[in-house]
Amino acid sequence: MGTVKISRHEIVANMLASAQRDETGHEAGNVLWHSWGEGPPLVLLHGSHGGWMHWIRNIGELSQTRRVIVPDLPGFGESDPPADLDSPIDHAAPIADGLIQLQYGNEPIDFACFSLGALLGCFVSILQPELVRRLILVDAGGLGTPVQSADFRPMRGTSPDERREVNRHNLGAMMLHDPARIDDLALDISMLYGPRVRTKVQYHVIPDNLLSAVRRVTAPIDLIWGEHDFPHPGPEMNADALRAIQPGCQLHIVEDAGHWSMYEQPERFNAALLDLLRQPPRQG
Repeated sequence: MGTVKISRHEIVANMLASAQRDETGHEAGNVLWHSWGEGPPLVLLHGSHGGWMHWIRNIGELSQTRRVIVPDLPGFGESDPPADLDSPIDHAAPIADGLIQLQYGNEPIDFACFSLGALLGCFVSILQPELVRRLILVDAGGLGTPVQSADFRPMRGTSPDERREVNRHNLGAMMLHDPARIDDLALDISMLYGPRVRTKVQYHVIPDNLLSAVRRVTAPIDLIWGEHDFPHPGPEMNADALRAIQPGCQLHIVEDAGHWSMYEQPERFNAALLDLLRQPPRQG
């Protein structure tokens, strides 16, 4: 008997049906959270122009052994932005406060933080150091290393059909290494979250704001990097920049993956993340 193929709509519907949905408040609105599974808590922070579905290919496996907790970051997806649209620390505060409101503040938590989420995860650790057990940063900018500009096409003035093809081009220009892996689900995620951005914090990462934040973090930091990350090339070079502050930082390279490595190569990414999580955290 052949394998029954699940449509992209069923994938999203099944994930939502199995999730616990929560909202926490901050001075300018609410933050939306989804969570799955049981076990030690693991917080996943998504990247710019994203939401919880940046992790849609990872949650199922990770939640077999973990309580996986995924917010829409303030100003993205269904979460309201803070009053200051430019301040990373004001975007991180509702995440730290929200975890405490949800009663996850009784034990230190492991964080995996993608792209923009890496900067906000570091600020969560700065604001509430007792909340963070370790930070695993994924394909993160802001380490003072060279950045490549992607060949983005503008969305303004395009028809709905044209927008889907523009999104396909832009995903290939920055997010996924192999154009053949730009599937309908990736396009749906891009087209859902892109128009929902209501903040400017993503412009405050480059060139070295993450590196500045890392200097203030006491939690141990490790890295996972796509082999062919286009905007932030050179996994070893980026690891060396972080090791100047945390010499014990480990680097796992996800082979044959671009910037959105956990979507493009979920099995390899999950194996790398779970390997790091099995190790006792060292001193930061």
